[in-house]
Amino acid sequence: VDDIEKDLARRDFTVNAIAYDPLDDQLVDPFGGRADMQRRLLRAVGDPMERFHEDGLRVLRAARFVATLEFELDEATAAAIPKTLDTFRKVSPERVRDEWLKTMKAKRPSRAFRVMERTGLLAATYPDLAAQVGCAQNKWHSFDVWEHSLETLDALEGDPVLRIAGLLHDVGKPRTRAFSDKTQDFTFYNHETVGADMVDVWLRAYRFSNDERERVAHLVRNHLVCYSDEWSDAGVRRFVKRVGKDRLPDLLLLARADALGKGRPVDAELDGLSRLQKRVDEVVAAGSALS
Repeated sequence: VDDIEKDLARRDFTVNAIAYDPLDDQLVDPFGGRADMQRRLLRAVGDPMERFHEDGLRVLRAARFVATLEFELDEATAAAIPKTLDTFRKVSPERVRDEWLKTMKAKRPSRAFRVMERTGLLAATYPDLAAQVGCAQNKWHSFDVWEHSLETLDALEGDPVLRIAGLLHDVGKPRTRAFSDKTQDFTFYNHETVGADMVDVWLRAYRFSNDERERVAHLVRNHLVCYSDEWSDAGVRRFVKRVGKDRLPDLLLLARADALGKGRPVDAELDGLSRLQKRVDEVVAAGSALS
């Protein structure tokens, strides 16, 4: 089209439907994008159903912008997402993967995943992750598995792939949950191994690179760090050999975030991880044979 307003009418959200003419020094904002920006509101241009049917990825972009821009999602825009999931399901796995990785650059990526969960996007993308919602845990946790995963995600910083591992580290819990008559509480035996296998399948389907897939699956498989000061030096060396010296920084960051995500006082656990870090540093500095 050769009309700027017709062009802007096909953009996704009002804050992305603003144009500037540098020759005439004119700002073109036919859909109230500046006002929405001031209100920190993410609103589809025109009819959200039409916008989302034009490009199925836009519903996922909506969730991402809620996190990266720290905007709130307009109610009518949010209501259109469940009605356009069939269009979303036609989006290539690579484009979905890219949106997830971009989302991980937000200060609090959990904002996006809350939108995904309540609009059905999460179930359409990763049903096993959606199964965490309402999955109660044991006495060591204040949150269900879903809320714990989101808290863990936000507690990690910077590295998008590490944050993927934080979000997915307990994906095996709903499948492995059982009730123990002995302890009168829930157990999740072997959830880390089950979860690593599940994660590997999903990451492969969504075209993550081999390095990314192996890194996340390895972290999920080893995320339970049950350190005790009773560990011998040989025990610390075995731990380093099992995890891999190059993987240890990631794993200890994940372990700290996992503890912080429990929603209860965890000072003792954090102190224990700090002591483990010190002992690992000593083992590495001593040049112990680790392979």
